[in-house]
Amino acid sequence: MFIRTAICAAALLLCTPQAAFAADANQDKPVSKRALADLSARLHATIAPYFPAEAPGGVVLVVKDGQTVLRRAYGMADTIKGVNMAPEMAMRIGSMTKQFTATAILLLADEGKLSVDDEITSYLPDYPTQGKRITIEHLLTHTSGIVSYTGKPGFSQRAPQDTTVTALIDSFKNDPLQFEPGSAWRYNNSGYYLLGAIIEKVAGMPYHQFLAQRIFTPLGMDHTAYEGQERARWPSAAGHSPAENGFGAARPLGRNQSYAAGELVSTVDDLAKWDAAVGKKLLTPATWQRAFTSYRLSDGKDSHYGYGWELSLIQGEAVIGHSGSTRGFRSYGLRVPAKGVYVAVLTNGDGGTVVPDVVARRAAAVAIGKPLPEFREVALDAAALDAVAGVYTLDGSRRVFWRDGDFLSVQRPGRGPLVLKAMSANAFFVPDTADWFVFQREGGADTGKVTGVTYYQDGRALVHTRSSEPPPPPRIVARIADAAFDAHAGRYEIQPGMVLEVKRDGSRYFVQPSGQRRLEIFPLSETRYFARDIDAEIGFEGQALSFRQGSRSFTGRRL
Repeated sequence: MFIRTAICAAALLLCTPQAAFAADANQDKPVSKRALADLSARLHATIAPYFPAEAPGGVVLVVKDGQTVLRRAYGMADTIKGVNMAPEMAMRIGSMTKQFTATAILLLADEGKLSVDDEITSYLPDYPTQGKRITIEHLLTHTSGIVSYTGKPGFSQRAPQDTTVTALIDSFKNDPLQFEPGSAWRYNNSGYYLLGAIIEKVAGMPYHQFLAQRIFTPLGMDHTAYEGQERARWPSAAGHSPAENGFGAARPLGRNQSYAAGELVSTVDDLAKWDAAVGKKLLTPATWQRAFTSYRLSDGKDSHYGYGWELSLIQGEAVIGHSGSTRGFRSYGLRVPAKGVYVAVLTNGDGGTVVPDVVARRAAAVAIGKPLPEFREVALDAAALDAVAGVYTLDGSRRVFWRDGDFLSVQRPGRGPLVLKAMSANAFFVPDTADWFVFQREGGADTGKVTGVTYYQDGRALVHTRSSEPPPPPRIVARIADAAFDAHAGRYEIQPGMVLEVKRDGSRYFVQPSGQRRLEIFPLSETRYFARDIDAEIGFEGQALSFRQGSRSFTGRRL
């Protein structure tokens, strides 16, 4: 329901967001049937390998220049009953709900009924802000400092129970703030829960009714609704959660546990109608522009998040998107405005081999004519790895490469090292991403002296100059007793549907996200660990786990 795997923590991917928003382009430009058929075939070839035929599946929709290029179902809608997935099926969309909640707030703002700069106590006068100024904008941008209720102890046990909006708000409103409002970005479902309550207060009607009247019905989104408030009967896919032998029925989720943070259901066809309206209907152009602008923290840094949308890049193109993860389902929707591309991926498993973010981003890259490279690993000998080892700089920023056993590792100051995989003597990729490095040599030869390295990330080429030979490999790994690690071993639910399992294998330590490969982690201390395969750190405090990747951080509680 809630965590944005495109934020990259859940999917354990790296991304580099930006704040730019470009107007939609070429929406009415016709594309020939032959070109559409060719693009559809290439998209299917890219997508199909992610969906095993007998496993929980998904539906993928790709729209380009206003025309549907791909609308296809994969895998099973119900593995227990043996029902195949169909393109028209409805599914929970989890945190993709947030863009609808944000739009509802902005509708009220355009009508002069509220301002995003208003303090939340103007509408929720009994909410204890602990002497701090918390605004509606802080809720929209995950910068309020309020504790996210989904990360609190016991949430997983309470999640199957029906609740009320008032009762759930009461469960977190008196918790101490995590930081000064506006000073940091931390993904927060409590903020969007409160936004739902504000919508009800200002509009004078239930949240689900306001969305239906002001968004879904006007846009013809007949099969999008607050779960349990559907306006028509429609086929839907069953949710699945990992079980001992494959998959079982999704773990239960009580009514109003997600609310305005993630309780909507939809279809890819309705999401296409939604995308056709985004930026053009419902709100003023200035309001849409503000929604797609990255919020700046009090220290001037970008949060890379607008109002209900994450801002990122694909192959150098600005992307606006959001993911969702809830019990039984995961989703991702993104738009590339400058290229007139929209991709929606709805899946009916909260674990497994399918990561909707990866599918959507690879599909979008194909649709804009800049497919992401397929990486194939090769083995290199020690001499080849030693030849590219060294210190490389760009505008004062250093990256240090050194031979790490049979692999090449890279490290930036203040970060744990990353293990790279070789594609050739000069090219190395970062596992689980679309990022790679290419080393340059004198005269362009494959065996000459290495003079620099170019880092390719999201369509950008960052050229670093070799400045010195490599220093000795860093010795940042602490020595700890296995018993100290065992005190943290267990399963931590970051969000419903996304669990990190921390476990020991002999004297090696691992973390494994739901349905994904396990990652080895290394101790910086008894409570801090880093992964070498991705740029991430994990910390433990009591029964809580913290996960940091880049400027983003998430918390989870032990199950």
